[in-house]
Amino acid sequence: MWNLIKKLAVGIAIGGGLVAVANSQEVPVSFQLLFFIISVIGGGVFALLDAKTMNVMNGGMSFLAVTVFWVLLISVCVAGASFLPQFDPEDEKAKIGKLLDKERKQSAQGKTEELIARAKALDQQVKALEDRLKGVGGGAAVAMPQAPAAGEKAAASGGTASGDVMKVGEEQWQLQECYNCHKLRGEGGKKRGPELDNIGTLLTVEEIQQKIADPKSFMAEGYDKEWQKGIMPDKFKDLMDPKEMLALATWLGSFKNTAINTPKPIKKK
Repeated sequence: MWNLIKKLAVGIAIGGGLVAVANSQEVPVSFQLLFFIISVIGGGVFALLDAKTMNVMNGGMSFLAVTVFWVLLISVCVAGASFLPQFDPEDEKAKIGKLLDKERKQSAQGKTEELIARAKALDQQVKALEDRLKGVGGGAAVAMPQAPAAGEKAAASGGTASGDVMKVGEEQWQLQECYNCHKLRGEGGKKRGPELDNIGTLLTVEEIQQKIADPKSFMAEGYDKEWQKGIMPDKFKDLMDPKEMLALATWLGSFKNTAINTPKPIKKK
């Protein structure tokens, strides 16, 4: 008997140690209880190893004894398990939802702040462009559509207004990301559109502006498939006001590098 008590005490002590460790790691109470019960059962099984040998029984009694033992063991396990906290999927979903809710809110807040920052940055760019365009002046803006004389750059007038238009035009080139499809000055381009270093020799400013507003109006020689598929979008007439589009066309019209083989534009409209 003393040996049985001693081994059960060892099982209880081990179970208490497991509970203490599990509690320090913030393991759920139901698991802590399970660890303790398993330790006590282990101590009991260990104690049975020292139990006295049962008397020899005949076949029928042996079968009955084994059957009763297993029925009793299964009943104890099932009944004991029913007293333990049961797994509830809905309860677990609620817990996970609470854990993730904070992350979702932080993520949504971060995206909102990022969008607000981008909107403010774009608003500042638009205001800066508007200020520059106001400085251009009405008379100069009307005169800009005139095609540059042969061999003469569009910016050759040397006026402040002309310089501002060129600056706005280059900014529109960057802002509208034209470099994604067109190569200019050796930079950009993904072979979806022709190089434009000599476009000012092939098209007037008005024609360049028409091509920007209506991509189907001209087709670059050798780019039949791209023209038919409508690779160049027709959104720029909505993204730029007339002054901005004029500035971009004027800036592109100043590129007349005949050393670059810019494809010949074919008028379609």
